[in-house]
Amino acid sequence: MFIFCLTGGLHVAYNLNMFNTVKPRSTDQATRSLILTTALDTFRRRGLDSATMRDIAKSADVALGAAYYYFPSKEAIVQAYYDQVQTEHLARVTAALLSAKNDLLTRLRIAFHCKLDILQGDRKLLGTLFRYAGEPEHALSVFGPGTNVNRAQSISVFTLAVGDERLPDDIRAILPSALWALHLVVLLYYIYDDSPQQQRARKLIDGVLQLLVRFLSLMKSPLLKPFRGSLFALLGDAGLFSEPPSSPAPMVHLEA
Repeated sequence: MFIFCLTGGLHVAYNLNMFNTVKPRSTDQATRSLILTTALDTFRRRGLDSATMRDIAKSADVALGAAYYYFPSKEAIVQAYYDQVQTEHLARVTAALLSAKNDLLTRLRIAFHCKLDILQGDRKLLGTLFRYAGEPEHALSVFGPGTNVNRAQSISVFTLAVGDERLPDDIRAILPSALWALHLVVLLYYIYDDSPQQQRARKLIDGVLQLLVRFLSLMKSPLLKPFRGSLFALLGDAGLFSEPPSSPAPMVHLEA
């Protein structure tokens, strides 16, 4: 902050912020975004393994040290990509649900199709990243501790899609995690789908979700409660779901 005083025709400026913490420059964020965008373009063209940090820095026209300053490794870049995808998925699904028909099938279709829309053109990159699924301790494994936050963010999107649907508490608790697992299976198929615009994958989504909604209608029956209890106990013992079925997942309400 500067205070200007008029004294004898001279302007004297007193800087009162000389001891304040310097705020991050807007150019810092711009540089980081440039490096990230350039890195992802490089990964898409050359593959994750072939690209180097030096290649990325050269393409972005920044010093190698600057590239390492913002992203210590290629894994850090991929983690930023995961964050970017999850943020975009949540934003798109939230916006679409506000104007969608209030039925479960429509909401689930939005959640699944929005994810494919975001990943359109990234099938090659996804193929590389999926191989880490078999390495639980790898920082980029979708099942590993390094992606816990991203996994929770993704599950929360499916919680949003489930919405206020009338479901037994045990089904409501486990459904978002089950949908997240299902969407991984769909993404794996999507990687291999060579049909135009991956239409086979999209038709698969619609068909599977229709069957799922019908299945959920059957599972609501009180007669199947003992079966549900046994099934969920089995899945819980296997460690496939972190949240016990007896504790419903928090409901997310949308406001126009």
